[in-house]
Amino acid sequence: MTTMRELSPDAVTLDERPIARRVGLILLSTDHTTETDFARLVASDGIGVYAARVEYANPTTPKNLLAMRPRLADAVASILPGSDLDAVCFSCSSASAVIGDAAVTEAVQAGKPGVAVVTPALAAARALTALGARRIAMLTPYLAETTRPLADYAEAKGFELAAVTCLGFDDDRVMARISRAALVEAAVASMPDDAEALFISCTALRAVSVVAEIETRIGRPVVTSNQATIWECLQHCDASLDLANAGRLFGHKLAKAA
Repeated sequence: MTTMRELSPDAVTLDERPIARRVGLILLSTDHTTETDFARLVASDGIGVYAARVEYANPTTPKNLLAMRPRLADAVASILPGSDLDAVCFSCSSASAVIGDAAVTEAVQAGKPGVAVVTPALAAARALTALGARRIAMLTPYLAETTRPLADYAEAKGFELAAVTCLGFDDDRVMARISRAALVEAAVASMPDDAEALFISCTALRAVSVVAEIETRIGRPVVTSNQATIWECLQHCDASLDLANAGRLFGHKLAKAA
């Protein structure tokens, strides 16, 4: 029989954390896009990204979005129980506008007390402010009834809406299938001459990878939902914002006044 030797744990050096920084994601159960974007642009040897999913049923309407609020605390509490996180992102633009930043923060912090909470709507407002844009255009894949709360949110934050374009989809799984080329053309078509920047809403859209192309086409800054939350989460982790081809936003720091 092989002799087994058991050492004392005191003989082993422990790091304070397995990974220095930790970001939590609360995702819709139907989300195809956010994890991929965060894995590509946030996760590294120094930053871990940990996700939980909340039950969600299409169609994407304000009523169905609002129904997620009671599920947020349990979702975030399931992410690394007993461990702190540097930030938690609730990755749904339309739901963050419908539920409201204060209510999302309250629900998330019920599961992780004191954690920094990031929502796409507020991250986008902060991003647009950092870029110096006040008169903006907005592009969403949603129905008009789902786009309206986001438009109201932007105006409440002090932005002027030069144009609002919605593509009329009601299923976020289908929104994730909109081709990158189609996103570029829709973005160009939705941008009036007098707008200072374009906000492309929806975490389901595969828009981050074409931000630079859109900016080249329209000659002005572009903010997308996942791009903005990535930008904000990286700053909560004191991480570099040097992301090639992720847009002009990454040359700016967080403006918390928005």
